[in-house]
Amino acid sequence: MPLELGQPIPDFSATATGDTTITLSELRGQQVVIYFYPKASTPGCTTEGGDFRDRKAAFDAANTVVIGVSRDGLRAQENFKAKQDFNFELISDKDETVCQLFDVIKLKKMYGKEHLGIERSTFLIDQDGKLAQEWRGVKVPGHVDEVLSAAQALNSQ
Repeated sequence: MPLELGQPIPDFSATATGDTTITLSELRGQQVVIYFYPKASTPGCTTEGGDFRDRKAAFDAANTVVIGVSRDGLRAQENFKAKQDFNFELISDKDETVCQLFDVIKLKKMYGKEHLGIERSTFLIDQDGKLAQEWRGVKVPGHVDEVLSAAQALNSQ
């Protein structure tokens, strides 16, 4: 069942960097940005993660937690986070549980071959755990600023 704006996001727990388990329900009272990226340590994903890293203070001021998600293993996520000095956690979703929940696994084409992969997508969840906004098929340039503006506007309501 696809997620709909204004509807509660089903609770989930997932293994993340920093030897943590992220449980969505434990983040109630804060806004949450969950962004999905295709693969750790690739150019677009590095740029997008860096944009979130560089705006972390502004997200914090808007009472918003940022979490990245990909299908990479935990070691790859830890290395990506350390190398890029990310100041937020990354979920390792090898079994695609979180990806399926947010319906981000799509048929993609690369070099003429089709494969299933993550469609770059971002979701803003309000303080009550409801979907406030979503961006699918994201283009990296300017995207994080758009998400930050939405988080700031939602926080001031």
